[in-house]
Amino acid sequence: MTDFGHDSSTDQRWAELLNQALDARNYSYSPYSKYKVGAALLTKSGKVYTGCNIENVGHSAAVCAERTAIFKAVSEGETDFAAIAVATENGGSPCGVCRQVMREFASDLIVIIGDVTGQYQVLTLSDLLPYSFGPENLPHS
Repeated sequence: MTDFGHDSSTDQRWAELLNQALDARNYSYSPYSKYKVGAALLTKSGKVYTGCNIENVGHSAAVCAERTAIFKAVSEGETDFAAIAVATENGGSPCGVCRQVMREFASDLIVIIGDVTGQYQVLTLSDLLPYSFGPENLPHS
């Protein structure tokens, strides 16, 4: 497993992950909100999966960038996640549904939230979703 401490090489890795999210943002299909979002998900094996938001005229059928990246990873057998970078015009944070989907797979996920200028902040999923409910909270049969 990669060490995700705080040093210059880690900061560089977060900046690279944010750049991948910014690239993914270019593929956003957002004709209704015009709010483009890109995400880049780093797995503990070191692979990166990207995603963008995909809107639909039936709004409930839309999917966020974070979930696109996560679902791509899961569909290819990856379920151990280390970090996700989310890129928007103004540094908007993940919605509640995306936070819960992240929590399904990684209670300790690092979340990098950035904007189009490359500015970012590094948080943990626990910062964004305190007192969360996860798989371990369900009774075991």
